[in-house]
Amino acid sequence: MLVTRAEPDAAETAARLEALGIAAVCAPLLERATLHTSLPAPQGFAAMAVTSANALRALEERNALAPYRGLRLFAVGERTAGAARALGFGDVVSAGGTLTQLAAEIAAAHPQGPIFYPTARHQSGDLAKALAPAGIMVVSTKVYEMRAASALPDEVFATLATKGFTAALFYSHRTAEIFVELSAGLDGGARRHLAALCLSEQVAEPLISAQFVRIALPDHPSEEAMMALALSFARGQNTA
Repeated sequence: MLVTRAEPDAAETAARLEALGIAAVCAPLLERATLHTSLPAPQGFAAMAVTSANALRALEERNALAPYRGLRLFAVGERTAGAARALGFGDVVSAGGTLTQLAAEIAAAHPQGPIFYPTARHQSGDLAKALAPAGIMVVSTKVYEMRAASALPDEVFATLATKGFTAALFYSHRTAEIFVELSAGLDGGARRHLAALCLSEQVAEPLISAQFVRIALPDHPSEEAMMALALSFARGQNTA
């Protein structure tokens, strides 16, 4: 299987696939770059929200994470929550894996003040807009960007063209968009052969539009559910 997510997550996912007996090849389509934007002081914020562990990694890389560790942290899902705990946050709330669920979790907590939201330059959703109906202010600061790969590695493209991969894993809408662009030279047969295991319907949209017809989604948007989906798919292939 082909793993398209950025490092270090790609290597972790590949290791989990290998532990399940599934051969994996990493071809990260995005690379994180830390931005040196101005950061607000933590005083006055009721909590912090993150939709990716990359935001925390960027702040840690800048040696700027310590002042925020006293804030309650709302994480989009358990994987991001685990990264926050590993980086020293003590009060961490994990949502169900989507921006909508994160906003609902924050709204239900009735924070008595604004939310600090360190995020990427390119955002797939708008947390401030999602929380506006609840009257909760969100202060967003772009702390990193994900830079797109300019091409698929030659050996990866060749393996795709010869139908050597049974499936590819996609975790973000933007990664799927980049894959569609970089795989434009594949013929219809190669597109029909490759199964796209996508974290959510939103992630799958660019692939569906590009006529990748074998789309599979997990029961819920989490790494654990993606691993269950990959294992089920691999077993189905072996049976066939």
